[in-house]
Amino acid sequence: MPVAEQSLHAVHRLFDYRQSISTKPYASRGNKVCRCRRCLLPAAVCTCAWRRPCVSNAAFALVMYDSEVLKPSNSGRLIADLIPDTHAFLWSRTEPSAELLALLADSRYQAYLVFPGEYALEQRVVEDFSSELPQLAASGKTPLFILLDGCWREAVKMFRKSPYLQQLPMLSFRSEALANYRLRKGKRDFQMGTAEVASLVLEAWGEADNAAALDSWFNLFVECTLWSRTQNKSASLQRIAELQQQVLQR
Repeated sequence: MPVAEQSLHAVHRLFDYRQSISTKPYASRGNKVCRCRRCLLPAAVCTCAWRRPCVSNAAFALVMYDSEVLKPSNSGRLIADLIPDTHAFLWSRTEPSAELLALLADSRYQAYLVFPGEYALEQRVVEDFSSELPQLAASGKTPLFILLDGCWREAVKMFRKSPYLQQLPMLSFRSEALANYRLRKGKRDFQMGTAEVASLVLEAWGEADNAAALDSWFNLFVECTLWSRTQNKSASLQRIAELQQQVLQR
């Protein structure tokens, strides 16, 4: 049976903080819908009871563009739903998060910025992550994958305006698969949803089961969101029930 009560994770806490400093309610498409405060889906299709965290040896850090954490369509929160060692920070051009900088300097982790290699400046670009595994094993460090969470224009801005990110080795994928993110489709094929990118990362790190779990969780999230949009006719409660069972059977 699904577990209804689970502890708050980093994105939940960042959401609460971002709301606490807002001067007015966040307004977006569907803002009048009664939503769960944690998964941000309509109450009728809340997924919180279906969340099943994974056992993972990877860590993630989401650097989120201002109001991104408030958007119901944000998929970054799905990573924190499943991967226990996930951190979340608001991005600032002028005042970088001290907690983020401390995390990047933490000797327990080896940080990698996950971003298209074509944007690399002077940092090392890693396209075959298997080449990193011997060094990680020898060091005993946990890979910390940094994801810039926002629309593509915002992600590029965060990278270009953050010198501390430009010093990190860059993990870049040459994925031939088209993005499946039906909620906010990017203009270019590599512009995937944040959770989709994290699934590629987990696969590259060797955690295929966790990658598949995140894929299933992402598919359920997309289906529930599309179902709630009155003009969308492609989603159904039957399909949602099928995806719920896939989540439970992983």
